[in-house]
Amino acid sequence: MGWGVIEKHGSRLSFIGCGVVNSAGDDLAERLLSLHHGLTEVLRAYAPETAAVEQTFVNKDAVATLKLGQARGIALLVPAQFGLGVAEYAPNKVKKTVVGVGHASKDQIKHMVKMQLPSADVSKADAADALAIAICHAHHHTYAAMTLARTGS
Repeated sequence: MGWGVIEKHGSRLSFIGCGVVNSAGDDLAERLLSLHHGLTEVLRAYAPETAAVEQTFVNKDAVATLKLGQARGIALLVPAQFGLGVAEYAPNKVKKTVVGVGHASKDQIKHMVKMQLPSADVSKADAADALAIAICHAHHHTYAAMTLARTGS
């Protein structure tokens, strides 16, 4: 699960942090719990004032889609536990906002995130995607200064 935190001052965006929370454990419940703990630590460390997530898309693999939905539930739950509002954005809206086209590739997203947040480490695709969601949120939502965004994977 990728996460990214940015700060907005007027029209200026600043990189605060990003990374990936990896699941651990032998069964689904343990893996979801590890995601909960990891995301909770991110919120404790950065204390964002709002959050944003990517809307779930359905693909051909129903089992993978279900697991993604369960992890997404953790991504909605943790900010709610901290009293944060959570905005949701469709993948195409994120791509269109950050890259300019709704069907941009992962490399195009990474490139444009790096252009807008030069100090960000976009080497991990999930973290770059999370920062793209944060950028989208910054452009489409009037909100407090610091935002946590995370991917659904």
